[in-house]
Amino acid sequence: MINDKNIDGGKGFDWGLTSEAYSRYRDIYPVELYKRLKELGVAADGSSWLDIGTGTGILPQNLYNPNAGITGVDISGEQIRFARETAEKSGMNINYFVSPAESTGLPDESFDAITAAQCFLYFDREKIKSEIKRLLKPRGRFIKIYMDWSLDGGIASKSVELVKKYNESWNGGEKVYADVFDDLFDGRKTEEFFSDIPFTRESWHGRMCACRGTLASMDRESFEKWSEAHIKMLREYPEAFTVKHKLYITYFTL
Repeated sequence: MINDKNIDGGKGFDWGLTSEAYSRYRDIYPVELYKRLKELGVAADGSSWLDIGTGTGILPQNLYNPNAGITGVDISGEQIRFARETAEKSGMNINYFVSPAESTGLPDESFDAITAAQCFLYFDREKIKSEIKRLLKPRGRFIKIYMDWSLDGGIASKSVELVKKYNESWNGGEKVYADVFDDLFDGRKTEEFFSDIPFTRESWHGRMCACRGTLASMDRESFEKWSEAHIKMLREYPEAFTVKHKLYITYFTL
């Protein structure tokens, strides 16, 4: 359980409770993102790459290269369990282990690239800065990824409103995280682009189940009420649709 006064007013949340839904429904990053990460050197032949806050291992599995050394770390044992199971089923040699990102215990100057997707706001600001710089090789690169749905009055807006009806503390979806901690690293560069992500009613409901405001923090009764209301709301929409997202890639080279 994580409690942070700067997130959801300090209401606790546990990503481990979302692991099954996260594994099934949060694999939604667009091809353009993976292409750009490869251009930035992530998972290149002969390189070493660390994904911090890896969750169920979505980034390493989608960028898997058997000729690269790949490690994923997350504080949630349940998330790592799903990451390991998925990788093993696919025959991927990825080293997943449970640890706070701020104190991995890994050797100095171990990685050519370190990534952090949708997780940087959960880290201790100064500790993670030191750990990233300690772990990167000379000329190594750190890359932070953030993807935010567009609140333009469509299905994402209505879904967010419904979550907040049952969980008033949740401040997700308020576009407050895109630039979090960017000032930590001198010489950083940020790129932005939009992508229309495809969903079905089922996969969008699953995506919302895998957010911090629902399974991770609602009590069982509230979650069931929200889930029923959300499924009912989705019947007003086509079976398949897209949701516009904005992606931010911030990176710096040591």
